[in-house]
Amino acid sequence: MLVLSSSLVKAQGFGQDRAGTEGFQFTKIAVDPRAAAMGNSNMADANDGSSLYWNPALSARVEGSTIMASHTAYFAGISQDYISVIQSFDKFSVGLSMQYLGSGDIKETTEFEPFGTGRMFSTNHYAIGLSAAQQVTDLFSYGITFKFLQENIEEVQYSSGAIDFGFSYLVGDTGLRFAVGINNFGLDADPSGTTTRIDETDGVVVEAPQEVNSLPTRFHIGAAYDLIDTEQNKLIITAQVTNPSDNAEQLNIGAEYSFVDQFFLRTGYEFGIQERKIPSLGAGFVLPVGNKIIKADYAYSLYERLGEIHRIAISFSL
Repeated sequence: MLVLSSSLVKAQGFGQDRAGTEGFQFTKIAVDPRAAAMGNSNMADANDGSSLYWNPALSARVEGSTIMASHTAYFAGISQDYISVIQSFDKFSVGLSMQYLGSGDIKETTEFEPFGTGRMFSTNHYAIGLSAAQQVTDLFSYGITFKFLQENIEEVQYSSGAIDFGFSYLVGDTGLRFAVGINNFGLDADPSGTTTRIDETDGVVVEAPQEVNSLPTRFHIGAAYDLIDTEQNKLIITAQVTNPSDNAEQLNIGAEYSFVDQFFLRTGYEFGIQERKIPSLGAGFVLPVGNKIIKADYAYSLYERLGEIHRIAISFSL
């Protein structure tokens, strides 16, 4: 598994030398409050509908049926929504997920009209995934997601297919678990459509973009450990190393404290991101309703110049 993953990483050309060269950046925005509050370090411990985003292998350990919906209030009026459904069948599970990011209306500006041309435009981006996972033994599971990705910028579209796959391993009854995975491994996207520009010299100009967008492939190695595990109190610590194809490596760490498995406090930090000055924070609670469980989560992240990000999510276990 490690040899195969390392070979794929090298083939994709990971590292800083490709910074800013790839499209579909929205796929790197965390979709759930729990992971965001824990510094995006949940590759080995995404135990709800967010597992389809972080590591599909973990969905094999989700019992019954789970529905999750989340909303992210991102920078500059941008918003992101995510919904997932997981259905388990004994040692197997299948899942369906959708991630959507929209910019809202943006005022068009040019070097000659810096306060606006009077024209508005928008962008929207989405990823639809179909996942399958198997729990091979009580300790080992694997999963794969087939995704369709599309970005719409004005009248120009970029579309591509991608694969996420991952593995999860529990180290016996020690409370330690590991995970390895790759996200967004797929084909480059060719543009289609045209866009109109007003040039001071040539007047109305119709342009057809030619640049190809490649995918922001990411290789993850993660671990989680139950530092405290009693009937009333539980403390989980998580760590994750991410090697993206379009930037430098990142180290993320996080922690979650839970009281009677119903009330949760979380924090985490992302190293290697200059904008991050304070840890992320979050909280959540679980409400049993008959034989069903309702879970609500919130996360707060602060970036030095860009500002705040708020995330909320609700999950139903049936």
